[in-house]
Amino acid sequence: MRMNTKKVPLGKVIELTISGVGHDGQGVGRWEDTAVFVPGVLAGERVVARVRRIAKRHLEADLVGVEEPSPERQKPPCILADHCGGCSLQHASSAAQLAIKTEIVRQSLSRLAKLEAPVHQTWGCSHGLGYRNRALIPLERREDGSLRAGYYRRGSHRIVNMNRCPVLDPRIDALVAPLKDDLQDSGWPVDVNLSGGGGLRHLGLRVGHHSGEVLITVVSSHPNLPGLEEMARAWMDRWPTVVGVSLNLQPKASNVVMGSESRLLAGRSWLLETFAGVELQIAPDTFFQVNTAQAERLVEPLRAFFAAGPSGTVIDAYCGIGTFSLPLAQRGLQILGLEVHAGSVEQAQANASRNAIGTAFFEQADVASVLADRLRMAGSLLVDPPRKGLSPEALAAIQEGRPERIAYISCNPSTLSRDLAELCAGEAYRLESVQPIDFFPQTSHVECLALLVRR
Repeated sequence: MRMNTKKVPLGKVIELTISGVGHDGQGVGRWEDTAVFVPGVLAGERVVARVRRIAKRHLEADLVGVEEPSPERQKPPCILADHCGGCSLQHASSAAQLAIKTEIVRQSLSRLAKLEAPVHQTWGCSHGLGYRNRALIPLERREDGSLRAGYYRRGSHRIVNMNRCPVLDPRIDALVAPLKDDLQDSGWPVDVNLSGGGGLRHLGLRVGHHSGEVLITVVSSHPNLPGLEEMARAWMDRWPTVVGVSLNLQPKASNVVMGSESRLLAGRSWLLETFAGVELQIAPDTFFQVNTAQAERLVEPLRAFFAAGPSGTVIDAYCGIGTFSLPLAQRGLQILGLEVHAGSVEQAQANASRNAIGTAFFEQADVASVLADRLRMAGSLLVDPPRKGLSPEALAAIQEGRPERIAYISCNPSTLSRDLAELCAGEAYRLESVQPIDFFPQTSHVECLALLVRR
């Protein structure tokens, strides 16, 4: 019988055994038959926790101490791991992290999609630290004038001040502290939440994993930042790897980090990167996978999957700048990329020309509106939608077009499971396999490649 959670006082210290780890990296245990969620713990551990929040059917608690630690527990590599909300699994060994992610995907497919498809073991990342090629770091200025830069504390909008972040590529991690000092000395207003008149909001950094070229972006609600252009030129003189500095304007009170307008301050507005043998121009606001090396590992499985299917065009829906379209075309496939963002399509076309790839074509269009029609000329489909997954309209278009083969790349096991359930309904498709890939070591996030074949 479930206990009445309303009778549990806030702050109560409880002892419980952790039975598993959920999709958000929090441990799950039971106390007097009530589910309790605790961050920073591992399956099998006996822990002491303090109740922080009382929900209708569960409790949320903060870790007080570990009485019986798991053999997979390790010392977090970051001194801010217990405070910063950016990483949730730094206390787990690499092997434990991979096992957790595999189980997250399996549980999601079983629970949400009622599918018992073969889920392979998660592909590990050779570098558990220093893998992120991009950072968008919130900024704030305290009442005493000091500037803070860092990610938010878990479950809040309170910034955890930092000078370095070990999951960032070392070439941009080394820039965080000196750039923070320069922004501190500038005297410019900082207002990440737009609650006090506006000002600086975020510091953006991007590096080419293979090229080493760096872009710096200052995100502000307004351009009234005297001396910014001189500072941008000084940054380029100071660091030869920096090839461009831009100002991005985001005046809206929104959690969308970057706005639609960017102004080049110095250098060029893009960096050059090599991805799976293809040269790509990448702008500050371009969507590009944050773990270059892991993303490259997807190209060959995709090529083999599509090569084993019908000849003809492969539709790459949500193609962005041609990240996967171009390497696949270079390897002998004919690709039509669909993307709603006009700037991304322009970059994709420019990247195709740069690499002299004549078998990849790109169209600026709303995917859901044109997909069914474009599938009439194609036997295979690659989808890499946003985290929210496929829209009902996009799913309907796929069901109408009925491609023989579908490869679905997803960063969200929950929405992936929902969409796979829809696609496999009525035995329309057979889910051949799901391959989790660790794009985001130290976090509970996991990328997946799902392969489907029409029955």
